[in-house]
Amino acid sequence: MASPSSLSTTDRAGRMAAPRILFVTLGCAKNEVDTDRMRALLLADGCDEVFEADEADLAIINTCSFLASATSESIETTLELAELMAEGVRRRPIVMCGCVPSRYGAQLAPELPEVSAFVRADEEDGIAGVVREVLGLGEPTHAAKVDALRTVEGASAFVKISDGCNRFCSFCAIPYIRGRYQSRPYEEIEQEVRALVAGGVREVVLIGQDTGIWGSDFDEPRTLAWLLRQLAGVVGEVGGWLRVLYLQPEGMTDELIATLRDVPEVLPYIDIPIQHCSERVLRSMNRSGSAEQLRQLFRRLRAEIPGMVLRSTAMAGFPGETDDEADELLAFVQEQEFDYTSVFAFSPEDGTRAARMDDQVDEDTKLERTQRLIDVTEQLGFAATARHVGERVKVIVDGVEEGDDGLELIGHAWFQAPDSDGAVHIATGEAAVGDIVTCDLVDSFCYELIGEIVGEE
Repeated sequence: MASPSSLSTTDRAGRMAAPRILFVTLGCAKNEVDTDRMRALLLADGCDEVFEADEADLAIINTCSFLASATSESIETTLELAELMAEGVRRRPIVMCGCVPSRYGAQLAPELPEVSAFVRADEEDGIAGVVREVLGLGEPTHAAKVDALRTVEGASAFVKISDGCNRFCSFCAIPYIRGRYQSRPYEEIEQEVRALVAGGVREVVLIGQDTGIWGSDFDEPRTLAWLLRQLAGVVGEVGGWLRVLYLQPEGMTDELIATLRDVPEVLPYIDIPIQHCSERVLRSMNRSGSAEQLRQLFRRLRAEIPGMVLRSTAMAGFPGETDDEADELLAFVQEQEFDYTSVFAFSPEDGTRAARMDDQVDEDTKLERTQRLIDVTEQLGFAATARHVGERVKVIVDGVEEGDDGLELIGHAWFQAPDSDGAVHIATGEAAVGDIVTCDLVDSFCYELIGEIVGEE
């Protein structure tokens, strides 16, 4: 039974019942983390989670606004959700959180009367109070005790180590949405990682807008390499893995390279978005570097960290990009043979300098350049995946799915970031979600691998 301080509503029989909350998350892993934090706060305040609109008393939608297409998807999903949340004359409320409210603020209320409240990303820790107000419930008689920071189930978990960004790339709205870069204190990160590991997590994935500069904004600066070494001791207690995403080329210091190479718990999986290789285009993007500087960096990484996996990001059709510069980027990607590459077509985002630039590339040319890049990066990625066939690796079991021949286990190896890269499909053998099993990789298709269990730990 709910405690006196818990949220409560009245069910059809007149009994007090916990409010039922539906969570909908759009966008990247950082939003998944934010939703999970709100979930933990609301569960601690007496709410229950449901997974169907017709069972919910209130829906929370955590939105993405990184690209114009993501904003449109967020609005469309909210309107679709509003239809689902209508039941006869009773319309159950929707709370919109995250990037769209952070970006557009007061403009939203008159445009989206279907939404009962808007919560910016930096206001999400007050979600319990918002839900109470929207549902017409009183204040708690005493503060709810939050025993868990997260509600993660499974063996992998993303952990945010920072928010915001100071780079102000000319194509990106993140600094205007999330604000200036702010490193999360080490003590908070360690507490969360320890709780996740105690709850069964075996892989911690560190994320942020610019993870490589973590700690540089502290009064007594620290480094990402230092953070990785500290957390390696935590995940190492259970034989776990530590992965870091969203590094920038400038963040690859001697100390960080040595940590990626020498600390066994830290996976030699390096995620560095380049966006482009042309020095002129990079300068127009308000980014630094050149093809030769990037080439030297990747040459050094491969020499010092043998067998590492390299993921990157490329953008096609930036304003003013010439045919020769598009060809230069294509040739650079072919030369570097990244294991995984995400390709984006330039999107003119409201409020960014690039959206106001002259020499916008026409849509047909932009899409043609994007598709050329995708074709090449897929060929390279498929080949990189196939090269793992014949290896014996540890695989974290993430779930069970229906395959062509019945149920199969789905997991990922160290060279596959969860929810980003391919998976390992295991048709025979027994294991539970969260187990780490040893597999022989016997075949591949596209980014996927076929594994056979040979041992378990």
